[in-house]
Formats: sequence, C-alpha cells, structure tokens
Amino acid sequence: MYRKLSKKDRIKKDLYTLLMMGISAFVYSIAITSFSNIGGIYPGGFAGISRIVSDISLRFFKLDIPFGVIYFILNIFPTILVFRYIGKRFTIFSVIQYILVSVITIFLPPFLILDDPMLIAIFGGLLSGVGIGIALHYNASSGGTDFIAIYVANKFNRSTWNYVMLGNVLILSIAGLIFGWEKALYSIVYQFVSTQVVERMHERYKMETLTIITKKPQDVADSVLEGTRHGITEIKGEGFYSHSDMTILYMVINSFQRRQVIKAVLKADPKAFVNIQETTMIIGNYYQQPLD
Repeated sequence: MYRKLSKKDRIKKDLYTLLMMGISAFVYSIAITSFSNIGGIYPGGFAGISRIVSDISLRFFKLDIPFGVIYFILNIFPTILVFRYIGKRFTIFSVIQYILVSVITIFLPPFLILDDPMLIAIFGGLLSGVGIGIALHYNASSGGTDFIAIYVANKFNRSTWNYVMLGNVLILSIAGLIFGWEKALYSIVYQFVSTQVVERMHERYKMETLTIITKKPQDVADSVLEGTRHGITEIKGEGFYSHSDMTILYMVINSFQRRQVIKAVLKADPKAFVNIQETTMIIGNYYQQPLD
C-alpha cells in the first residue's frame, strides 16, 4: 500500500525543492530585469501591477519605488490565503521564491540581450514561463496571481491558466491606456508566451487514463499503490491471438504521476502493455493528492 516518505527522504526532497526555487527565482528575475524592464514590456499578474505602480509613481510623483518592494507587499494577502487553505509547505517554498525574486530584481543589474521588441516579448515570455513553471512543477509557485490560480484550481480540480491570461489582458490594457498601446500589445505577446509555457509545464490538474494489460495484476497493483492512492479497476480478459488469460487494470492519474506509475508497472511486469489516454473530465470520486 501507499508508503509515506521517510524523514531522511523528506529532508532530501525539501533541499532539492529549495534549490529549484532558487533557479526558478533567478530565471524569472532575468525575464523581468533583462527583458521586461529593458523592453518596456509589462508582465502579467502581480509583477505587471508592480511595474505599473512603480512607473506611475516615478512618472507622475517622482518617487522611485523599487519593483521588488511593491511585489513583496502585494503578495502578503494571497500568502495568508494559501497558507490557510492550501498547505504550509507549498506556502513556505512559494514565499522563498517570491522573496528571492524581490531581492534579485533589486540587485541584479539589467543587461541587454536583444533589442528587437518582438523578440524581447517572445523570449522574455519564454523565460518568465519557465521560471514560473519550475516553481509549479515542484509544488510551489511564484506567488501573486499564481496563488489565486492554484487556490481556484485546487478547489475545482481543473487548470485555470487560461482564465489567468484573461485577467492579465485586463491588467495590460490598463498599462496601454496609461503608457501607450504599442508596449501593451507587446506585453500581451509576452504574457501569452509565458502562459503557454506554464500551461505545458504544470500538469497537476491534467489527468490521464491508463489501461494496463498484464498477467501479473496483483504484483502490478501492489507496485503502483506503493506510490499513489488512486483506485484501480480489474477487468478479466483473454488475449485474442494467444488465447491466454489476461487482466486489464484501469486507472486515472494526474499527468505529473505518469513517469512514476509507468516505472512501477514495468518494475512489477516488464512485459505489461500500457495505453495512456488524455482525460478531459471525470465524474465521481477521484483522489487528488493535496499540496502540503
């Protein structure tokens, strides 16, 4: 049956997650300082709001408020929300990630990589999406609207990144009204690329159906259930060509568990046949592994 991580394995996992949060923050900070800021492009979410507030304060009030300071302040309320309703570990690593972004963007000097605004929008959005995607892949986030997206996704068990994109278009439209539409349109390209990368990398709320044909159903089921808590349905069958008895194991998993489950299946039965299909919707009882 399902085995929890030992204390030693948990420490190793947490240290590795901490390392990945550092990489995530650094990649995201480069996207902000060397693409978004240099290109005059506004990112989406709280990063975009922070840039807008910082630029408004400088242009109209002559106050130079660092992006990192505003970004940190905006994240306080969403942090309380996810700490209460999502999980402590998820919140702690997310806070580490956005604090690192706040600090790195203050001290990291911007360096010119590209000077074409469209290339800045595309590759800046790519880096931004990778930075966010790394955090999400390791059960954390970059804070801000990601917190809200995760909260809603966790409540309704479905991906929400396309809705986040719509909200970001509204934020960027405000930037367009104040600072000009050309930069706003490039900003929308930047955010579209970023959202697509995040949608591809974040597989927590994507589901897949596994159909496993094996002669060792008990061994396969035991191996799979060591690492997951999903139910498995057993169906008796017969090989049409060989006329030998077969068993069909049917189960639904989250996409990020695919590699782990396949490894467990082949460990128990190297000759097992596995068919993987994308699942768009399920109705009924389904175990969603909680964020801790």
